[in-house]
Amino acid sequence: MSPFAIWWQAIRPRTLAAGAAPVLVGTALALADGAFHPQAAVFALAGALALQIATNIHNDYEDFVRGADGPGRLGPKRATAEGWVKPASMRRAAITVFAAALLIGIYLVARGGWPILALGLASIAAGYSYTGGPKPLAYVGLGDLFVLLFFGFAAVVGTYYVQSSTTSTAAWWLGLGVGALSTAILAVNNLRDHISDRAAGKRTLAVRFGPGAARLEYTLCLGLSYVVLLPAALAGHPGVLLGLLSLPSARIVHSTVANNEGAALAPSLGATAKLLARYGLLVSAGLAVEAALRATLSILFG
Repeated sequence: MSPFAIWWQAIRPRTLAAGAAPVLVGTALALADGAFHPQAAVFALAGALALQIATNIHNDYEDFVRGADGPGRLGPKRATAEGWVKPASMRRAAITVFAAALLIGIYLVARGGWPILALGLASIAAGYSYTGGPKPLAYVGLGDLFVLLFFGFAAVVGTYYVQSSTTSTAAWWLGLGVGALSTAILAVNNLRDHISDRAAGKRTLAVRFGPGAARLEYTLCLGLSYVVLLPAALAGHPGVLLGLLSLPSARIVHSTVANNEGAALAPSLGATAKLLARYGLLVSAGLAVEAALRATLSILFG
């Protein structure tokens, strides 16, 4: 493999929807509320992706060091475990990208003030602690909560706040919806790997409570992501209901997760990430249509 291909695989491009989707939704909501700020939106997206990539690279290093990426692993090959990248080089890369996220955050803090500073520092600390430190979140069953909080609430509400300088009820509901789908990605990943994770001492929820609980978690996450669209619509943004058009895709991937085991779940991971991307695009499109209609009505009727 070429160096580019190795590092491209290391950043786990299929998972990047979890970083981009909440920023897109938060930005579309700001647009619908007349608070869109293009520069802040671009920096928010760059910061979210940098944090996700840094977390993924650091995860590659830490899972190798802790033995979670052993010969029995069922998922895609990892650069450190395969010997394509030396552990020290992978660790330096993670630190470099975390530093880049910190630099990007300077602009966001200048615009959003101390709430964004607190959110940014917490995000970096959580990203590092996901698989690093004395008590890694992913190894004690807190990875799912981390994803819900930081790839849901923090990303959607933070993106909205840095553009509008406030929050909204709809932002919190949509943060829950996007976060639930991001958590579903982790749930199917942990379901696939529960045997090798147990052997490595990685106590994910799938390891602690078994495959049945992991499938229930996946089902609840998918259901919750659609249920929250109603209160978000009632909070003044009916356009978000366009997200319901992704329900057929949700049914298909749910059926796959419910009826497969082990390596056969690998396609479901990518399919869930695609579902998140589709959901985020549809919700954002609905909000953009709202913004266009309001602008048209304003022109016509003042």
